[in-house]
Amino acid sequence: MRSSTTRKITLSAMFFSLCIVLPFLTGQIPGIGSMLLPMHIPVLLCSYICGWEYGAVVGFFAPIIRSLIFSMPPLFPDAVSMAFELTTYGLLAGFIYALFKNRNISTVYLSLIASMIAGRIVWGGVQFILLSSIGNAFTFGIFFTRAFANAIPGIIVQLVVIPSVIAVVDKLNIVPFKNKIN
Repeated sequence: MRSSTTRKITLSAMFFSLCIVLPFLTGQIPGIGSMLLPMHIPVLLCSYICGWEYGAVVGFFAPIIRSLIFSMPPLFPDAVSMAFELTTYGLLAGFIYALFKNRNISTVYLSLIASMIAGRIVWGGVQFILLSSIGNAFTFGIFFTRAFANAIPGIIVQLVVIPSVIAVVDKLNIVPFKNKIN
């Protein structure tokens, strides 16, 4: 038991580090980062591999810490709303996936898509609250454009990369995978 917890904490630290480092691949250009969503992938992988509890914690702290260290994403409102979005991703992806007794690629996609939709809704709600608190508008058009239309490349990357990595991790027994795929 202790070994398993230690392994999950260690892997979570690795995924957290990836959340900090991967955005550098977008060259610190906010427009590219908001399209490719580089922090989302490690949070989702953490959730599937380590469990929803770990994915939620990594998801909450990664954007806040990255903002405090590198000023990207800007703390208010972006990093704060991303913290809630990525917490939702981490929590729901792993939790929904763990609900299924027979886990397969379909359950990966189901939990992934559900968490992506819920995370974007949470992100929009937090953006609305934060921007309204300072007198700025956050319309449905802005929400749809930023949460979905601009994020299509990142959504596609997530839908390709996450199930592929989970299948490889499971097949190769790279880590003791508690949520085996059948």
